[in-house]
Amino acid sequence: MLSALEVVTTVVVGVMVGVEFSVAFVMNRILNALPEDSGQLGHAHGGRMLGAVMPVWYIGSLVLVGIWAVAGWNHHGTGLVVTAGALLIFSVVMSLLLLVPINNRNKTWTPDNRPADWKQQLNRWERLHYVRVAVLIAAFALLVAALT
Repeated sequence: MLSALEVVTTVVVGVMVGVEFSVAFVMNRILNALPEDSGQLGHAHGGRMLGAVMPVWYIGSLVLVGIWAVAGWNHHGTGLVVTAGALLIFSVVMSLLLLVPINNRNKTWTPDNRPADWKQQLNRWERLHYVRVAVLIAAFALLVAALT
C-alpha cells in the first residue's frame, strides 16, 4: 500500500510541476510574444482558469506528501519526503503572499481598466513564478530520490 501511495504522490506532484514549468517556460513566452495587449488578456484568462485548479492541486499534493511521511515514518527516505513537504509548504505560502495577489488583480484587468504598471506587475509575477518552479522541482526531485 505504501508503494502505491509513493507512486501516486510522485505522479501527482510531478504533473503539477510539469504544468507550472510549462506556464513558466512555454505559455508565458507564447503570451508575451502576442501583439499589443493580447498577451495580458491571455494571462488574465490563464489566471482565472489555473487559479481555480491549482490551489486544489497544491493542497492535494501537500496532503499526499504528508500521508506518505506519516505512513512511511520508519522507512528509508522519510527525511527526503518531509523536506519535500516543507518545500511544498514554502511554495504555498509564497504563492499566497506574493503570486496570488498579482494574479487576482491581473485576472480582472481589461484594456479599459488595467493600471499603467501592468507590465511591471506581470514581470514581477513571472520572476516570482520562476522561483516557485525551482522550489517545486526541488520538492519533486526529493520525492523521486525517496523512492529509491
